[in-house]
Amino acid sequence: MALTNDAIQALGELFIIGFDGSKAGATALDLCDDTAAFLSQARIGGVILFAHNYESPGQVAELINQVQECRNDLPLWISVDHEGGKVQRFRKGFTKVPEAATIGASDSPKLAFELSEMVARELRAVGINLNFAPIADIATNPKNPVIGNRAYGTDEERVTKMVTAILRGHLVAGVQPCVKHFPGHGDTSTDSHFALPRVDTTLETMRDRELRPFLRAFKSRCSMVMSAHIICSKIDPTRPATLSPKILRDLLRKDLRYSRIVISDDMEMKAITDHFGEEDAPRMAIEAGCDLLIYRSEAKARHAYQALVKALEDGKLAPELVLEAAVRSQTLKRETLLPYQPITIPEAAQKIGTPENQAVVDRVLAAARELVG
Repeated sequence: MALTNDAIQALGELFIIGFDGSKAGATALDLCDDTAAFLSQARIGGVILFAHNYESPGQVAELINQVQECRNDLPLWISVDHEGGKVQRFRKGFTKVPEAATIGASDSPKLAFELSEMVARELRAVGINLNFAPIADIATNPKNPVIGNRAYGTDEERVTKMVTAILRGHLVAGVQPCVKHFPGHGDTSTDSHFALPRVDTTLETMRDRELRPFLRAFKSRCSMVMSAHIICSKIDPTRPATLSPKILRDLLRKDLRYSRIVISDDMEMKAITDHFGEEDAPRMAIEAGCDLLIYRSEAKARHAYQALVKALEDGKLAPELVLEAAVRSQTLKRETLLPYQPITIPEAAQKIGTPENQAVVDRVLAAARELVG
């Protein structure tokens, strides 16, 4: 029973949650008292910010400082989807980042590194310490509705060299990158936000193509990988990667020897909720090998948290799995987030959207135009 109690105490570390500020009259630009209490009392591991949480660099820096005031012994992961192109949550005031296909078209790892370092410096200036980028998916299916120009290219070689350059730029600037979506979302024709995609690619083909950018990413000191909500029928015909021990524990951990953090894609996407249930899915994800679970809304996060507490109390979830996952997250936090310093608001705003930062983007765009013709 002591182990179960320890797991319940550690459970919050496994959550990265969004919030909308709808309670107690707050807005999404503020941290309301109810959210702050949940972050602190449940010892939540991190938050994810969206466009509705953002107004300006100064505002989001202040919001992040408020979030970090809820920390216990370690800082929270403060995360965002800031890939570039259409997936850039912070826009006004921030330097506009080109989409991945344009960065890949430059065919210059050097420029990709410089761009990535600039992007990460801007994020770090306001307190972001985790960016859900780069995408390691290869755009092999032209009918793919969700990846497309979010990928750096259509072949393994270009995607691999761009992904590793982006990773190195983030790490140099002090922001953790999270490579996604393992084991590869590029060959799907369905959007996992709305349905459950299926790919019938053989494992042999995946080793030669989809898995290579991920392997190189791991060798480039990437400590976080995001799972895909897709069924790989030749590996596990019944469960998507996020919920599949065959993909996360057998392929990723044992075969590819990846030992750091596995993060789920948003657990509120219909690929999960329409097929596996809000109570069972978070337990299945942890059992499959996920260390951190993303919930874009606070309400669903609270529901999943309580479901996992009950699963632990009822003996349906092994407490060792929760404790192992929490240790992975806490270990990386100690390695990368300490000592913690709150953001100085005026200084943060001065580091973002500068002419020097725009010049980096312009060099990438010029190189892409020159090669594309």
